[in-house]
Amino acid sequence: MMRAAALLFLLALFAFPALAVEPSELLPDPALESRARDIGRSLRCVVCQNQSIDDSAAEVARDMRRAVRERLSAGDKDEQVFAYMVARYGDYVLLKPPFKAGTWVLWLGGPIVLIVAGGLLLIAARRRKPIPPPEPLDEEERHRLDHILRDAALRAAPQDEDFREKPHPEERPQDASRRVG
Repeated sequence: MMRAAALLFLLALFAFPALAVEPSELLPDPALESRARDIGRSLRCVVCQNQSIDDSAAEVARDMRRAVRERLSAGDKDEQVFAYMVARYGDYVLLKPPFKAGTWVLWLGGPIVLIVAGGLLLIAARRRKPIPPPEPLDEEERHRLDHILRDAALRAAPQDEDFREKPHPEERPQDASRRVG
């Protein structure tokens, strides 16, 4: 049983690098295929959310993988393949784009949005007026609340033979007759 689990684990481990690359896309030369895989892990799929072309099953990613393999088969160096892909799709295609004027948004966009949002939340929190504490109950409201609570307690209490409803000490006999319950 342990051998079967270990074998299954090893098969899953070896299958992981395949990801979205289809067998028909693989190059016959293992060295070229290895270079294509390295390049594929560094290029972003232009329709996926921050996914490399090696991980993506999108049609565009498949076309991009095919273009990388065609360039490598034609004898291009890795830098030339990257230059070709950047010329075709822009710096956005690189998962780690160079820090230059055209890519400042890619590098600094997230932190700037985070800082601005935090500043706006801080300003909103400082402008917010505190909720004043409630005013204390006056004598009539306290008396009504006592009646409501006592009536609720009486309804929740078990109705034994020995249990007799006693009027509230502040209640007059005529108020007890008007009570709902």
